[in-house]
Amino acid sequence: MARRYFALLAVVALVVLAFSCPALAADSSKGAENARIFGLWTLIPPVVAIVLAFMTKNVVLSLFLGVFSGCLMLEGKGFDLYSAFVNGFLRLSNEILLSLADSWNAGIVLQCLAIGGLIALVSKMGGAKAIAEALSKRARTPRSSQFVTWLMGLLIFFDDYANSLTVGPIMRPVTDKMKVSREKLAFIIDATAAPIAGIALISTWVAYEVGLIRDGYEALGISTNAYGIFVETIPYRFYNILILFFIICTIWMLREFGPMWKAENRARTTGKVLGDDAKPMASDEATGLEPEVGAKLSVWNAIIPIGTLIAAAFLGFYFNGYNAIMGGDDKTLIDLLNNSPMSFTAMREAFGASDASVVLFQAALIAGIVAMFMAVFRKVMPLKDAIETWITGIKSMNITAVILLLAWSLSGVIKELGTAAYLVNILSDALPAFLLPSIIFILGSFISFATGTSYGTMGILMPLAIPLAYALNPDGGYVIMNVGAVLTGAIFGDHCSPISDTTILSSMGSACDHIDHVRTQLAYAVVVALISILFGYLPAGLGAPIVLVLPLGLVAVALAVRFFGKRVEA
Repeated sequence: MARRYFALLAVVALVVLAFSCPALAADSSKGAENARIFGLWTLIPPVVAIVLAFMTKNVVLSLFLGVFSGCLMLEGKGFDLYSAFVNGFLRLSNEILLSLADSWNAGIVLQCLAIGGLIALVSKMGGAKAIAEALSKRARTPRSSQFVTWLMGLLIFFDDYANSLTVGPIMRPVTDKMKVSREKLAFIIDATAAPIAGIALISTWVAYEVGLIRDGYEALGISTNAYGIFVETIPYRFYNILILFFIICTIWMLREFGPMWKAENRARTTGKVLGDDAKPMASDEATGLEPEVGAKLSVWNAIIPIGTLIAAAFLGFYFNGYNAIMGGDDKTLIDLLNNSPMSFTAMREAFGASDASVVLFQAALIAGIVAMFMAVFRKVMPLKDAIETWITGIKSMNITAVILLLAWSLSGVIKELGTAAYLVNILSDALPAFLLPSIIFILGSFISFATGTSYGTMGILMPLAIPLAYALNPDGGYVIMNVGAVLTGAIFGDHCSPISDTTILSSMGSACDHIDHVRTQLAYAVVVALISILFGYLPAGLGAPIVLVLPLGLVAVALAVRFFGKRVEA
């Protein structure tokens, strides 16, 4: 096995060096220029990472080689192997350091570690087991346990990271008992994370999305209510809406297809919620903790810490954003917070201006302290044991932190190579007006899948889509449809790309093998994306009213599950 991996590394290096010769004059700080120089070969790093992830099922190695291949391209000097490898390795280490040095990324890593500690404490106190037993009274079948998971995903709408990291640990014992595969659990969590956060009226996504819309219209010299435009795009966010409905259809009909059917059939017939060679992302150090001997099982040992996490996150989003706005120079927003601090608009703006990664870390830390206090106060364990349990939970998240850092490093390398700029250049030629929404959605899906980032995809496409749509058809509804296509196309990759942080966190939260999660949900994501195009953007682009198009898409999803899906027998 080791020889195979070394041979793989050598092949990747040689291929990269062979095609880096034209880039002798490449400036690694200019993505657009590098896209012109490298051309098609800008796709090498994401392709290497994604293909190897499926081939080897080793996410760390695949991401490492993906980053390293990009660093070789940026540092290569023809066939000077020694300099290429040395400088490429130095650049790789620097990319990882820069990823960790970013305050947003550091906040996400710390949040994962802190939530790992919280999960361990809740498990050790018996809270997780008590919640599982309580929910099992309501969720007594595979169908109802999946529905409760879906419902919880909708309720934690305000942030996709909080969704991925909270729902999984709570529902995992329940779905395991009902013989629901970890792959299906991970899919439900992932499909109710970014898709719901992206269309929620208040979430950590809204300010960024609204800001891009405002900038796009201002570039045309049009003054508009950007938040109003955002709300109007929601009916055109076909992928977000249809993937949420798709989950309900699979749950109600108990039908699956593709790799997911095999996973669900395995779980129901053999009781194996994980495949034989699966490597779950959450360590047994946290997920396998049994309650302390003699500890009284109580749902409050879970409800209070988890409730503290959610409440602290809500308060943190508001006050962190409030302080950011008050410390800024936007007098309109400052006046809004001074005059109507608790209005819907004020809360929306505050949530959007907050540093979500830092707030979620702080909320998880507070929740962990509350859990420790409860463990000591209720005499479940002494303070020394509570701290050791918390640290054990932190250690269980180390692999998640490593994967996230490599994924962010890959994203940085891809940005410098100009991968997204290259994809935009080759796919954004002159098109008939009715095809533009579909093309924008497809382009957004490709870019977000290849780069693993929705924010980056939105930032690239929105400044292009709004002027292009306005030039083809200045009708307000047509432009709004194309804005929706940008936002929902970006969600596609965030939802199902193996190098997306949300996908990684969903695998971690559900304790599922990451590649198994990606492989099983990818078929579902592609089917829903095709329905979004054929029964959504194409008819809408031809002028069909949304009141007909959206129900048509919902019917198409239900029929796809009914006729493509096979019944999962108990």
